[in-house]
Amino acid sequence: MSPVDAAVPVARPALYLVDASLYVFRAWHSMPDEFRDAHGWPTNAVHGFARFLLDLLERERPAHIAIAFDEALDSCFRNRLYPAYKANREPAPEELRRQFAHCKALCAALGLAVLADHDYEADDLIGSALYRARPAGYRGVIVSADKDLSQLLGEHDEQWDYARALRWGADGVKARHGVHAHQIADYLALTGDAVDNIPGVGGIGAKTAAVLLGHFGSLDALLERIDEVAFLRLRGAAQGAARLREQREPALLWRQLTTIACDAPLGYDGLASARGQADPEMLDALAATLRFGPMTRRRLRVAAGLVADGPADMPPSPLPA
Repeated sequence: MSPVDAAVPVARPALYLVDASLYVFRAWHSMPDEFRDAHGWPTNAVHGFARFLLDLLERERPAHIAIAFDEALDSCFRNRLYPAYKANREPAPEELRRQFAHCKALCAALGLAVLADHDYEADDLIGSALYRARPAGYRGVIVSADKDLSQLLGEHDEQWDYARALRWGADGVKARHGVHAHQIADYLALTGDAVDNIPGVGGIGAKTAAVLLGHFGSLDALLERIDEVAFLRLRGAAQGAARLREQREPALLWRQLTTIACDAPLGYDGLASARGQADPEMLDALAATLRFGPMTRRRLRVAAGLVADGPADMPPSPLPA
C-alpha cells in the first residue's frame, strides 16, 4: 500500500437509529383525521409515519437500520426508581395504540429491525444498539430531535432532526444546549425535565446548570465541591449551594433517570442490524387494511426491494405471493 493510500481514511458504515415514537406522535397531531382503515379506525398517524419512513429510506438507502418504539410508558425500570416518572402523561387513546401497532408491523414487513421492550425505553434501545455497534467500527446516525439522545453522541456519530433538516455531532451539542454531549444527563438532573416529570434541583435553571457544569465538569465533581459554589460569580450562588446540599440525594436520583441505559436487550443478533428480507404478504395485507393509495403502495414495494424503481406514473404491479 502506498503512503497516499494509507492516508485515506476509511469511511465508517452508518447504523441508522430511528426514534419512531416521536414521528408517530408528530403525525398523530399534524395529519388530518380523515384517514380510516378498513374497520373505520383512524390511520392518520400511521399514514404520516409511513411517509416519513419512506422518505428516509429513499433518501439514505441505509444498509443498517433499527426502529425503536416506546412500550415502557409505565413499566420502565425508571418507574421503580421513581414512581412519579412520566406520571404527568395521559395514557395513549386506543385509536393511537392501534396505530403504533400498525407502524411496528409496517417496519417489520419492510424487513427493518423493530426495537421495543417493556422494561426499557426507546432511548435505551437506541443507546444499546449504538454501543454494541460502535466497537465494530460503525457510526451512529440518531434520527430524532430529542435532546436526551445527544448524550450518546461520540466522535463519529451524529444526530438528525429530520423534520427541520438539522444535523449535528458531539461538537455541536454545546452550541445547542450550553453543555457538552457527555454532560447532558447531569444537566437534565440539575434543571429537571418537565416532559418526563423529573423535578430537578430547585432554583437551578438552564443557565445556572450550564455554568456549574462548565466550571466543575460533572455532577459528581459539583457535589464533592459544593463549598466552592458560593464563591462563583453566579447570581444566587450562596442560595444555590444551599439547595445543592439539601437536595444531593434527589439530584443523584434524577441523574439515574436522565442517563440512557446502554445494556438493554435487543431484538436482533450481530453487531449492527442489517436490513432483512421484506414480507410481501404482510406488506400487501397492511396496505389493504390501512387503505394506502397507489403511490404509497408503489413506494413501499420499491423500498422493500420487491419491484425496481421507475417512473412515478408506472402502474403498480401486484406484490408477489
